[in-house]
Amino acid sequence: MPHPSCFAPPSCSAKPAQRRARRRLGLLALLFPLVGCATQAPPRYAAPAYPSAAAAAAEVPRTRVGLLLPLSGANRPLGQAMLNAAQLALFDQADPAIEFLPRDTASTSAGAAEAARSALREGARALAGPLTLTETAAAAGPARAANAPMMAFTSDAAQAGNGVWVLGTTPAEQAERVANAAAEAGARRFGLLAPDDEFGRRLAAALRARLPALGLPPPLVVLHARLGDPGAAARDLAGQAGSEGLDAVLLGLGGERAKAAANALATALPVKPRLLGTVLWAQDPVVAQEPALAGAWFPGADPATRAGFDQRYQAAFGDRPPRLAGVAYDAAALASRAARESQGGAPVSAMGQPMLGADGPIRLAPDGLAQHGLALFAVDPSGEPRMIQSAPIPGAPGS
Repeated sequence: MPHPSCFAPPSCSAKPAQRRARRRLGLLALLFPLVGCATQAPPRYAAPAYPSAAAAAAEVPRTRVGLLLPLSGANRPLGQAMLNAAQLALFDQADPAIEFLPRDTASTSAGAAEAARSALREGARALAGPLTLTETAAAAGPARAANAPMMAFTSDAAQAGNGVWVLGTTPAEQAERVANAAAEAGARRFGLLAPDDEFGRRLAAALRARLPALGLPPPLVVLHARLGDPGAAARDLAGQAGSEGLDAVLLGLGGERAKAAANALATALPVKPRLLGTVLWAQDPVVAQEPALAGAWFPGADPATRAGFDQRYQAAFGDRPPRLAGVAYDAAALASRAARESQGGAPVSAMGQPMLGADGPIRLAPDGLAQHGLALFAVDPSGEPRMIQSAPIPGAPGS
């Protein structure tokens, strides 16, 4: 199916479904008053403002942003949801000077590189996407050659830097968030149990870097084969801890494997440690219902902010968005800001204060990583996680 060549509020032909979606976006404008009419102190981060329909229709010179999305093939439904989220970001920004150029990556490295080149040939000053780390590596070359900032959806930190920003929540962010919280609560001896893969190794590297910065000893780390026995690995970790035990253990595991590890640690250590998890636990029914994991902490999106995004998306497009649609929303908003800033010659790494993304506060760091404000949750016997710390503002003191 061919994809739209551009998206801006008043121009470009569209298919009937897209026109209906835009009409719904237009109706939304009538439901929300303008934000910021009264004099007030500057917000801690930029919240969306809703324009009038007349303002959205104004014809102005436009700055183009390329959207690199899987608009065909098996990932087409996800790509369409991401395109919808990008359109919502454009509406929320109320900036008629931005025009989106959606380009199909076909979920391949070659397709992503050509999508980037196509958008850049058409005058895109910044790019949002693509989806995977291999696609990001392929599209980064054309983007860097054109000096066009790229906001990639991946969480692979190895892709970051030199004009490419990684917008996914990285393993290092997750490890640092829970380690900081556990240390504040009094934990001193930390352990890590995770598979011996890229995710597990990055969790280990993050803990090894963060704990000494907190004045704590390095963690005890056990990385096991992906298909190995997590219970046996947990007993190995407990054996290394000895009679001193551990105050907190980060589990880079989910589902039945997290359940097996938690039960083994409960019997193998002299005192049950504080168990810590990752953002994947928010969607894990096994973790939610496992007694051995009750009270365990894990990071996640700010629930109120995400609920607001979900509601706006559903009102505009008639469906609940998938989780990854939030990354597309953030990438589209940040790429638009980068395109505007680059026109004035300002460095993208100094684009100002954090903005409110789909999942909470987010800001770009000079090293090419996005910093996310992650809330902290506890696994609750009710099956619904309980928020125990709200999302901090990235870059603020103590965050």
